[in-house]
Amino acid sequence: MASMSASRKRKRDERNVSFRVRDQATYGPVLASFPAVAPPAKTPFKCYVQEKHRSEEKTSSQSMVIAGETDRVEFTSRNHGEPTGCRYLVGIHDKRTGITTLCSAPLHVFSRQVKALKGLEPAAVTAAQRLEARNALGEIFGTKKAQAIIRARERNKVDVSAMQNVAGHLQDRIENNTINLPTKEEAKAVADSSRLIPEYQAGAATPDDVYQLHDIIPEVEWNALSVSALTAAQSQRERVALLPHTRSIWINQNLHLLFSAPKVNKNTVKILFYISCMLAFRNIAPKNLSDKQVLQERLSRIPNVVLDGLLSRFTETSRDSDQSRSTSQTETSLLTHMFALCLKVDDYATDTTLVATDLSMQVTKVNALFKSLGCKIEKLSMTELRRLGLPDTAAATKRAVLKVPLEFPRPRAKRRT
Repeated sequence: MASMSASRKRKRDERNVSFRVRDQATYGPVLASFPAVAPPAKTPFKCYVQEKHRSEEKTSSQSMVIAGETDRVEFTSRNHGEPTGCRYLVGIHDKRTGITTLCSAPLHVFSRQVKALKGLEPAAVTAAQRLEARNALGEIFGTKKAQAIIRARERNKVDVSAMQNVAGHLQDRIENNTINLPTKEEAKAVADSSRLIPEYQAGAATPDDVYQLHDIIPEVEWNALSVSALTAAQSQRERVALLPHTRSIWINQNLHLLFSAPKVNKNTVKILFYISCMLAFRNIAPKNLSDKQVLQERLSRIPNVVLDGLLSRFTETSRDSDQSRSTSQTETSLLTHMFALCLKVDDYATDTTLVATDLSMQVTKVNALFKSLGCKIEKLSMTELRRLGLPDTAAATKRAVLKVPLEFPRPRAKRRT
């Protein structure tokens, strides 16, 4: 019994087993992977060569597409046997020769296509469906904070279908409530009429016609202005000393230029004197409005008629008191009336930097007030400089220029939050 087993063992040891590797052939075994639905075992598959490889003398397995089908599903390899980072070998054993041949077997990953759905396009997904799917995922996998946010959104969501029955009623109410609203042109006219500026002529043909002199300085006050002492003064220092406000660089410069001309324009002298009255009133009046007698003593160089006019037009009286007071609106109105007179003296091109220095204000605020009068803040051209008799160096200075047709600045649109 032992001799028989030893004989068998010797026979098995005497067998010759050999291996060989076959080069890539035209056709050979392949490995198939079906990630989703696997076909029945008897499903036939065929090999197809890609169009771009048909002209080649040898066709490898990696250049082929493998396809098969059942009654309901089509299967097609989607990667055409391309390498996936590793090689697969299939061994074929020949019992006759005892040789095992190792052949390269490319891997083909198959996709499937249901025949009944082949001609149908996928339905478009709406934003509401995406949000619903996202909320569903958040309810299952989200944090407690994310889930609380989702529930809060659901509570605050408006049910549009519930509003369908009342939509017509709401539209009727909106129409009834908005029928008396002003048009865009009417609203613009109301806004322009409520500006804190002198009365203006919107259709003026020249800048000189936009703001009439006696709409800024009432005729009664104009007639009360006496400039005989100014014209009789022998020097600039004497003239400046006669002004109600003596520290204005802009007034002093214009006064010097005016009396340096061959002929003095008395109307311009009156305007300069009135601007000086307005500056003195602005500096002193807000602190002394409680006692008119003290105010008249402090502003003794201003005629009483002019002082009364300034008090009546550029101060307010509270309901529970007869005492006058200065407000931000009255001060803005005073400045715009003053700037309109400055434009007349400067031939409608005023140096705003110089005016801002006199008023101890920021140039941007002064520019905004000139813009409210319809001015453009810009540099003058050489032609305009020659017309105004200004030197070439003045071209670098921005000035408030009044132009026609008159255009007021548009209100700024609010930023969306």
